[in-house]
Amino acid sequence: MTLPSLRERRRTAATQEILDAAERQLAAHGPVGLSLRAIARDLQMTVQALYHYFPSRDALITALVTKAYDDLADAVQAAVDSAADDEADDAQLPRLVVAAEGYRGWATAHPERFQLLYGTPLRDYAAPADGPTTRASRRMSAIFERELFAGFTTEQLAAVEGPGLSSPLHTYLAQLPHFGQGHLPPPATALFLSAWGHLHGLVTLEVFGHTAFLGGHQDELFRMAIRNLLQDIRRRVPSDVTPG
Repeated sequence: MTLPSLRERRRTAATQEILDAAERQLAAHGPVGLSLRAIARDLQMTVQALYHYFPSRDALITALVTKAYDDLADAVQAAVDSAADDEADDAQLPRLVVAAEGYRGWATAHPERFQLLYGTPLRDYAAPADGPTTRASRRMSAIFERELFAGFTTEQLAAVEGPGLSSPLHTYLAQLPHFGQGHLPPPATALFLSAWGHLHGLVTLEVFGHTAFLGGHQDELFRMAIRNLLQDIRRRVPSDVTPG
């Protein structure tokens, strides 16, 4: 195994310092306050020197978004792994609820980074098509899909109950690229997107301060909402389907 050269190690260290400085600026001023000049000033370097590591503002934002998605996915996976280790607890929460609480916990602990991912899009920034930000977000999506549909067969997921999909929507969902475990039939994809919108909407409302009136009851109400969501989804998946 060839070790990185001294120059490569220095570049890696400098790149990490720049990302750390950018995250400090995010925490202090929010996504719209990102400034290459301020980051360079914080690190006592010139903007021109910073461009040796990130050739543009967009390149730095892409790196920040990718890292935020990865850190969020790590937090969700760590929550699930921790719950899996606690098998002796008869009152163990469903793993989807644990994943959702891991998501919420990271978002409320890092509101500015969450806003970078899901808040108002930054002016003049467009993420690279099918680039690192997309791959990082798909990783998290795969975790939630696994915890939501674990134990169900393809035939069960194809027969979920609910309003029928129109032919155009069914066709569109069928051709979407898939990044979880196995193929997800269109009815289950529609159900997953609906569940994701519900979960994400609750977290977004809290991060942006719209549920502050609930005070210390937010934890209990969030858990109740996700439990209800999970129960509703499980009721929609038939327990016995004969393979066609």
